[in-house]
Amino acid sequence: MTLAIATSSVPGDIRSKLSAISQAGFGGIELCEPDFTNFDGTAEEFARLVAGQGLKIGLLQPFCNLEGLVGTARDQAFDRLEQKFDLMQALGTDLLMVCSSVHPDASDDSGRIASDLAMLAEHAGNRGLRAAYMALPWARHVRNDTAALELIQSVDSPHLGVALNSFFSLADGSKPARLRDIPGHRVFHVQLSDSPALIPDGRHLKQHFGLLPGQGSLNLAGFVRVIAKSGYTGAWSLGGVNDVAPQGAANRVAADGYRSLVSLLDDVARSGPDFGFGIPDVPERVYASGFEFVEFATDDASARSLTSLLSSLCFRMERRHISKSVELWRQGAVNIVVNTEPEGYAHSAFVDHGPSVCDMGLRVSDAAKTVARAAALGTPVFLQPVGAGELDIPAIRGVGANVVHFIDEKSDLHRVWDIEFNPVASTEATQPAGIRRIDHVAQTMKYEEMQSWLLYYLSTFEMEKSPIVDVVDPSGIVHSQAIESPEGEVRLNLNGAETRRTLAGAFLAERFGAGVQHIAFLSDDIFETSARLMATGFQRLSISANYYADLQTAFDLEDDFVRRLKDANILYDRDGAGEYFQIYSTPIFNGFFFEVVERRNGYSGYGARNAPVRLSAQMNHLSAAGALEQ
Repeated sequence: MTLAIATSSVPGDIRSKLSAISQAGFGGIELCEPDFTNFDGTAEEFARLVAGQGLKIGLLQPFCNLEGLVGTARDQAFDRLEQKFDLMQALGTDLLMVCSSVHPDASDDSGRIASDLAMLAEHAGNRGLRAAYMALPWARHVRNDTAALELIQSVDSPHLGVALNSFFSLADGSKPARLRDIPGHRVFHVQLSDSPALIPDGRHLKQHFGLLPGQGSLNLAGFVRVIAKSGYTGAWSLGGVNDVAPQGAANRVAADGYRSLVSLLDDVARSGPDFGFGIPDVPERVYASGFEFVEFATDDASARSLTSLLSSLCFRMERRHISKSVELWRQGAVNIVVNTEPEGYAHSAFVDHGPSVCDMGLRVSDAAKTVARAAALGTPVFLQPVGAGELDIPAIRGVGANVVHFIDEKSDLHRVWDIEFNPVASTEATQPAGIRRIDHVAQTMKYEEMQSWLLYYLSTFEMEKSPIVDVVDPSGIVHSQAIESPEGEVRLNLNGAETRRTLAGAFLAERFGAGVQHIAFLSDDIFETSARLMATGFQRLSISANYYADLQTAFDLEDDFVRRLKDANILYDRDGAGEYFQIYSTPIFNGFFFEVVERRNGYSGYGARNAPVRLSAQMNHLSAAGALEQ
């Protein structure tokens, strides 16, 4: 089997498209004819260009408005067909995608349509070619795969089969099981694409767009499983998406496509060992059981600002690296690493992005297998020299070229703090503030990058996503996507900014790229933590008094409770019996901040209703400090 992608899915000129598709790992392409039309050479030269990249043209598409016409219009349609067959033979491909007619004069006479499709099969057979008939939901008459299959069965030719697109088949709410009786030899081509939501009226699908597998909510694993069980042996291809879908550089789009396709097929293969998808041997998804550390790249001045804030949060510096200018600050199960080393990766990150999070460590069951899976799906492995007395900790590149290291208990990796760091003698006891662990980490990026990093996390780790939330920033919209491990030990918020006028956009502009914008710590008692932070001089974000008046009305809260929240600048949310409390630090480093939260009675959200209030307060603070453009 071949893994393929439509050339229309990848941006750029055809040469850059083919290079990106090949480098990503695909073996074939669906050639969208405009990509050939814009090529400055012959069909034979184009075929050599494709072959030079190690690719095959699996299919030419699309051919439209063939069936249901009469007279001269019908004759012209079949003349066009023969011209396409000429082109296919020059290109070296034997399969043409024929889409159901959208021509306003196309007849709804099923007999005439079947007759035209029989003629299509005959013409294809005479040339040793095949046609894959795809039902377009917005077509004149043949709008779904069931109708298309009935017509193909009636023609009964080895030169005519069906082309299926998961987006068209499932986005109206249909179940994959309805295709379980499909004869595999009638399926000539399969396109895989996802959808963010169900679209009940299939005729409106054209107004929407497909996403890569895993970015939406369709049951693509069920769809693939049903088709594979039917005996289908053709290519598994990523269909084109339209201009509404997030785009990016050709290499990234192609790499995302490959990652999504291999991840999906790997999931299905694990449920049916007899499926032969022709994909690389990929270790199973990884369960991340917690954050082991977060590392900041700083210089001496920014390190003082950061450690002052950490001290006010009741962290204490417990260890120093055996040979480098690196400190470990700790409270509860939270490890914050402050790196002021004048060379190496962290220093490079500081030069590129300023003081910022440069590294994150996750606890996993098997660090080596984690990197092996990520690498097999196209994620760059991170390597750097290992000094004397240091551990070689497996790592990959993450969001914004940051690094993600993996710590397990299969070796000495979990003893990194004892092996690489020396304890620091404590001059005075530091009373903790009740911070227990990291609750979540928020990563900010351009909106067009967000779906890419969503795929990165979902394909590598056992994680589930929540619906995207549009957060109203005083200067625009920020799209927020929450993902988390099954038990909530690792929670991540991916925030996509569309304009630099938002706080998230300003953070990206100042940092010159995506990265961690805030870290939330979990407390078991927010009021006890707040009282302790009051005594340490912790600088918290000031919240408008109007917020608390509205809060009291919204949740019918007691006066005393609201007063306690207001006095401590604590934000509050409730969902059923679940309650959520939030305290924010004032921003540092042009927009980075810490958060302290408490979850009660199973609250699983992130206080989305409070985000506009928090954003407004942060922008007011930064504007007053002269740190934000007006």
